[in-house]
Amino acid sequence: MNQPHSRPLAVLTSLFFMWGLITSLNDILVPHFKAMFSLTFVQAILVQSCFFSAYFVVSMPAGWLLQRLGYQRGIIIGLCTVGVGCLMFYPAASLRAYPFFLGALFVLASGITLLQVAANPYVTFLGAPETASSRLNLAQAFNSLGATLGPLVGAVTILGVADHTAAAVNDPSSVQGPYLVLAALLFVLAAAVALFRLPDVRKMGSDTVSKASSQQPVRSIWSQRHLVLGAVGIFTYVGAEVSIGSFFVSLMSDPANAGFSHATAGRYLAFIGGAAMVGRFVGSALMRSVPASRVLACAGMINAMLIGLAICIGGPVAMWALLLTGLFNSIMFPTIFSLALESLGERTSLGSGVLCMAIVGGAVVPLLQAMLADHMTLLVTFVVPLVCYLFIAYYGTHGYRPLAVATKPDNKGALPQSA
Repeated sequence: MNQPHSRPLAVLTSLFFMWGLITSLNDILVPHFKAMFSLTFVQAILVQSCFFSAYFVVSMPAGWLLQRLGYQRGIIIGLCTVGVGCLMFYPAASLRAYPFFLGALFVLASGITLLQVAANPYVTFLGAPETASSRLNLAQAFNSLGATLGPLVGAVTILGVADHTAAAVNDPSSVQGPYLVLAALLFVLAAAVALFRLPDVRKMGSDTVSKASSQQPVRSIWSQRHLVLGAVGIFTYVGAEVSIGSFFVSLMSDPANAGFSHATAGRYLAFIGGAAMVGRFVGSALMRSVPASRVLACAGMINAMLIGLAICIGGPVAMWALLLTGLFNSIMFPTIFSLALESLGERTSLGSGVLCMAIVGGAVVPLLQAMLADHMTLLVTFVVPLVCYLFIAYYGTHGYRPLAVATKPDNKGALPQSA
């Protein structure tokens, strides 16, 4: 990491931390709202569907906005939008209106989408292209730190309150305080970013983009096989991760498995984020010597086996097997992201928008599992994320190769000089 890039990267890691914390709170909201409003699994999982559908709707407009206003202004707008979404939780709780909560989550997620579209490719430009996967994994480690703290905060301030008294289960005001605090932090962070001078990532990448453009013909973004399959990889990864987090508390509250209270199960959920944080630090170092694609393939297969073990055995074994998926989830998003952007040159920002659209998997895959969960044993429905991880293993073995270099893949499995 070059010294001139260390300060911008530090600013960006704070963004990764914040949206990791906020996103992980959804896993707490699903069981909380299910109990509060007496919802089915399908109705409760709309928390995730509304949140992650914003990625599909907003990602491409976010890419265009960044091209017009630049990354720094886009980040400020994104932070303020997330803050507004958090503020909307207050009137939603006062009105005791589940649809209003869903609307607030969509606004909040729209801001996070803009941050994602800006920050992920930005990090890949802050240093040598061949270490982009390693660098993005390092930044995502702070996202995992936020995802570790989020369930702990939510378990104490939201689920813990609801578990103490029956009346509190039906009182939506328990979400007001935490989200008001988050809104204040987000507006402070937006002001700090506005005062900080970030380098123009478009100028930083202009020389390599020009070289790439002169060396290869311009092709449609949708003709890039590795990008399209990478988008499917992002879709399945986010869907699998969100499904596991969304149903973990309900699964562990079932007497047939662990019989925990919601608050206790929520605290265990923090292990997934903690394992992911450890995995990203380890993965960042590992991928400096091992091809990123190979690490990705192994992680996908291991998670598929862990979920298979959980389904077959159940009980405490299922709990720890599902928690361990966080360790191998750790490197998946940043690795798929950087592999899919390989060789795109001047179309990298558009590719980033396509990949962020694919985060809509967090809306679709949990909904599919919820449809099954309303009609069969919850543990069996984890076959849905299992299938997702099998596709990720395929992407790490074959799907990541750009057509132009399919016969001679990059030995590092990371971004080439043209990116």
